[in-house]
Amino acid sequence: MVHNENIFQGKKFIIGIDDTDNRYSRGTGHRARKLGALITKRKLGNLCSISRHQLLVDERIPYTSHNSSASIVIDQVTDTEKLISFCKKFLWWHSAIGSDTGLCIVESSKIGKEIIDWGIRAKTEVLNKNQAHSLAESQKILLKGLRGEKIGVIGSLAAVGLNAGGNDGRLLWLPGMRETEGIFSVEKIQQNLHIDEICTLKNDILASETKVYIGLWSRPVNINKKITLFVEEVKNNEQFQWQSASKEFIKSISQ
Repeated sequence: MVHNENIFQGKKFIIGIDDTDNRYSRGTGHRARKLGALITKRKLGNLCSISRHQLLVDERIPYTSHNSSASIVIDQVTDTEKLISFCKKFLWWHSAIGSDTGLCIVESSKIGKEIIDWGIRAKTEVLNKNQAHSLAESQKILLKGLRGEKIGVIGSLAAVGLNAGGNDGRLLWLPGMRETEGIFSVEKIQQNLHIDEICTLKNDILASETKVYIGLWSRPVNINKKITLFVEEVKNNEQFQWQSASKEFIKSISQ
């Protein structure tokens, strides 16, 4: 494959991973969070966010449990070659036995309509790894199968496209997201958790001073290229009128 790894230097880019688990191991989302944390710890870049993307569930597609992939957004890259090498080695050593791991790394400004369309197609069509490699080569982006049958390249490429499209996926990680619980103003939530918008189930935007209860399972979603937290109304509560939307609702809009 033809690619120029140095094009990523100093820019924001997206890492897509897929098929890193087996029936008995932790899922791809867990490995995405671990990989992102180590990238920051080793000062190879700054972890911005991690999203989960649901792909087509079909009996013709081999998958472990839900056929989802993950995208990791990184900026402030310090050494591109070291970053790419680290991602490859991490996934090789930490992917589960029997997995078919795929890795895709693309500088965000280089992601065109073809890659975004691939992600959209992966939610409704049965695709194959030869198609994925042909598309990656035509776009001159890094796409690598690392383990097993290496069919994870399909989902890893899709994760990059879906993240770049800005209308798919729920957030698995934002700075402080998993540690935050309590009552906060909309303004404080947006500042602390790097959330773009907070809106009701009817898509009404809340005022900055509105008090919201954030539970430990709060998952924003990607909508219109904005990280959006949905909240639902709480009746007869003097401390707050809104709370982060239920797990069932978030899952229903992020499939």
